[in-house]
Amino acid sequence: MSINRKKVIENLSKIDIGGNQEGLIPAFGVFVNQLPAVLWNSFAERLTRQVGLDLTEAAEFLLVNAAHECGYHTGYGIITSEEWNAVIAPMVEQVPEDILHGAFAVLTAWGWAKCEIAELVPGERMVVRAYDYYEADIVSYGAASKPAAYMLQGISAAFMDLAYGGPYDVTGQKGMRTFRTVQTKGIECGHEYGEFVVTKS
Repeated sequence: MSINRKKVIENLSKIDIGGNQEGLIPAFGVFVNQLPAVLWNSFAERLTRQVGLDLTEAAEFLLVNAAHECGYHTGYGIITSEEWNAVIAPMVEQVPEDILHGAFAVLTAWGWAKCEIAELVPGERMVVRAYDYYEADIVSYGAASKPAAYMLQGISAAFMDLAYGGPYDVTGQKGMRTFRTVQTKGIECGHEYGEFVVTKS
């Protein structure tokens, strides 16, 4: 890997990102937002708790799917953005593996998750470990009975789609959902870190 994570995180953290006169925050080729982490966490927690046991799996699928779509389209915006080209692209030697490593460095720089790729079998499998992520904040209310980092599950699969699923498709009809993620560990469950295993769908 030729990506210098420390340098990427340092440089991206220096970029001044703010809203325009329309209240939008254009950055990294997309519109980003700044919302408290508790918004997503409480939404996910309330949705999965209140639908009833017979619909819990469906609710969890929808949360992961929302993150998957967000990760696919936003991820493409990130890796084609001016910011990416200025900070990360010059480090990329091996495509798409270095791009994957760079994308997870972006997640860390943005404060979404202090995460990195622990294992990568190109085109087949990826293991991501996250040592701090906002979805784990729910542990402050007590350990969860099962992993609940829906956003990281979806994003991890989406990044593999972008790397190995074929050309980007703005409609999402092709290239997306060629990979899926199983979260095997979670800080929210009392583990030391969250672990996300991504394999072909």
